[in-house]
Order: sequence, then C-alpha cells, then structure tokens
Amino acid sequence: MLRVAVVGSGPSGCYTAQHLVQLDPGARVDVLDRLPCPYGLVRYGVAPDHEKIKSLQSSLRTVLEHERVRFLGAVPVGPGGVPAARLRELYHAVVYCVGAATDRHLDVPGEDLPGSWSATAFVSWYSAHPDAADTGFLREVRSAVVVGVGNVAVDVTRMLARGAGELRPTDMPHTALTALEASEVTEIHMVGRRGPSQARFTTKELRELGTLPDTAVHVDAAEAALDPAFTDPSGLPPPLRRNVEVLRGWTAPPRPEARRLIRLRFFLRPVGLLAVDGRVGAVRFERTAPDGEGGVTGTGRFEDVEGQLVLRSVGYRGVPLEGLPFDAATGTVPHLAGRVLRGGAVAPGEYVAGWIKRGPTGVIGTNRSCAKETVTSLLQDAPSLTARALPDDPLPALRAEGVDPVPWQGWESIERAESRWGASLGRGLVKLPDWESLLTAARGGDGVDPGP
Repeated sequence: MLRVAVVGSGPSGCYTAQHLVQLDPGARVDVLDRLPCPYGLVRYGVAPDHEKIKSLQSSLRTVLEHERVRFLGAVPVGPGGVPAARLRELYHAVVYCVGAATDRHLDVPGEDLPGSWSATAFVSWYSAHPDAADTGFLREVRSAVVVGVGNVAVDVTRMLARGAGELRPTDMPHTALTALEASEVTEIHMVGRRGPSQARFTTKELRELGTLPDTAVHVDAAEAALDPAFTDPSGLPPPLRRNVEVLRGWTAPPRPEARRLIRLRFFLRPVGLLAVDGRVGAVRFERTAPDGEGGVTGTGRFEDVEGQLVLRSVGYRGVPLEGLPFDAATGTVPHLAGRVLRGGAVAPGEYVAGWIKRGPTGVIGTNRSCAKETVTSLLQDAPSLTARALPDDPLPALRAEGVDPVPWQGWESIERAESRWGASLGRGLVKLPDWESLLTAARGGDGVDPGP
C-alpha cells in the first residue's frame, strides 16, 4: 500500500491527492498544511467578493473528505515543525505543494517606509490570514498607489474602492470590514511600467472596476496612446484586444459626482518612494517609452504621484524550504517531471507540484495538469518506493515531533464557529482572523472574539 504525504492543501495539493487516489486504488494520502484551515489561496488569496471562484472550495472539500485522504492541519514542515528528512522516513513519498510564499520587491529607495506594503500583505489582511497583522493600512489615507497591472493589482484596487455595504455579505473579517467602512480613500492609481496592450490582468477582472458604485475609472488617452496597439488594437490576440477595448472606453472625463476615482496609468516605472512626515507620501515614477522589442526604456522625465498607501503587486516568488534543494534564480525546486533533483540526480521519494515546481504562472486550473504530471512520475516509481517498510500510521510519530495536528473534524469545528460568529454580527459566515481563535475553535470552543 502506497502511503504519501502531500505538503500543502491548496489547489495543487488537493489535485495531487485526487490524482493519487483515482489512479492508485490502494494509495493513502495525508495532506499536511501549516495552517489549521485547508484550501490555500482559494481561502486566503481569492478576493471575498469573488464568490464564484471561492466556491471551488466545494470541489476541494470532496477531495479532502475522500476515505483514503486525511487532512492534518497546523503541521509545519521545516524549522519549528516536522523536518523534511523525518517526513521522508514516515512516508513512501512526499509531494511538496507549498506555492510561492513571498512577493517580489521593487528594489527602489524608500520601499521600506511606513505605508509601503506588498499587495500580498494587504490581501492577507482582508482575507483573515492568521499571520496577517492589522497594521492600520487605511489610517489617514486619502490616495493610494498600486504598482502593477495584473489581477492581484485589480483585486486590491477594487477592495480599496468597494463600499463596506457591498462587502458585508462576504466572509471578510469584521476588523477589515470596519476599517474599509471608515476609509477616506478617494483616489486610487494603478500603475504599469509598460503599455495597456501588455497588461497582465484578464478582461473579466478589469471590467469589474467599471461596475463599482460611486466610482469612476479614467485612462489618460494621450498616455495610453504611447502604445500603438491602443490606437489600433485589431492586430492583438483576442484577450489583449478585449482589454484594450475596455480601457479605451474609460478615456472620457471622469464623472464629477463619483465619490472615488480609479486612475489607470501606463508607461511609468517606480524609481523611489518619497517620505512625508515620516511615512510614504508619494511615489516618484520615471516616464518610459516602448523600445520596439516588447520592453520599455527610460526617458529621463519624472512624475510624483501622491499616495499615503503604496501596494506593490509585481509578482510572487517561492522561498527555500529547509531540507529541499532550491534554485534561487527561478524561485523553484529543481525537478524532472515533478521528481526533485539533488545535484542533478533524482531524489527517490521526493516530488513537487504547483508554483514551487513551475513558478507563479497559470490559473487555478493549471494546477490540475501540473499535479497529474507529478503523480504520473510518482506512480511510475511506486514499485521501488513501496519496498520500504513504514509505520502502520505516521500520526504518532508526527506528534512526537511536537506538532498537534488539527484533523478534518477540527476544521469543521472552525467552520461552525465562523458561522456562529457571523450570525452574531448579523452577517453570514465570517472568518476568524487569528491563530488563537482558530485553534480554540478547532478544539471545540467558540473561538476568541476577534474584533469589535
């Protein structure tokens, strides 16, 4: 009987477990997660108002409730948890599906000023990630600058512009909802260093900005026209053409009665964050121009854009996991069709799937085929892997490493506590946002009151 540990319960981890039990009728899979809650970025990365995407949790739930799959939450792997080498002793194979856990930096002066954050940190806060801190993101903020023009940038821009009344029906934590309700943000700049035809957002996400109540969206036609495809998008691939067509519809003067204004800016590269009264007060950008080869070049002309909050959204990056090899250039674990490579040679019984395997590319569904490739490799190796005897159940050995796993029943207890907490606030399910309340709920309590 093949026994596999899958580290990470996001889409790539769940799809890995699903393929294993579908393709090997005897396989047993333990899905381990550092957090007491499953689903990874579907729970902690998808915007709360994107309920259709969040409904993917239902299909991931079916995987984790399979009779040969066991969820074990609150099990860190590496420092302070279970060493990777120990996992390898307890299972025939270990598949690491740990994603890309950090964000890229701008690497410009002033980036560490108070008020400058990664979009990841902001998303974690409004998604109730237990590692997130309420840092007063919106306190005394009138104008915000979002650096980046991908879907995450669109998400955080939309959250900054959304009214609290529209977010009340979602599972957003109450502290974040209260802060957004009190927000004084009236202007949001979303800025890209290249042109509109090269932006990485999807049309569906982009269009949502134009549907926000009391919010106008504006694109400077002269600025955007530095991109020849903005003037004539007919030669673009259909997805990019649709983006440009949406942007062209926002070049009219913004409605003066709108309470908030979103400005989409292009051909501006951040070169520094400027301090005002000890915190960020503006971003200095250099005007760029197309270089004729798909990139941009600096022009030596600069512009300062006011912003008491700056969110960088320029990509994710994998981080090293103790006990595994790591390619610092790509932010991934070296592999061959999912098999971990150590010094160029296959490491028996060690595998990767998801972003830590291929980098932060693709959509949620991309993880399905990525996981299948890894599982195919693993099952090809299974005859040699299962020749090694294992303990009947690795759970006692995991506990001996000092961890106290949260089982599936503990997660269900968290769900019930979140439903009760939401009902007490006159809302639907509301996420518990901190470790203490989550673990208290997992052990059968109501959880600690996590907000006013």
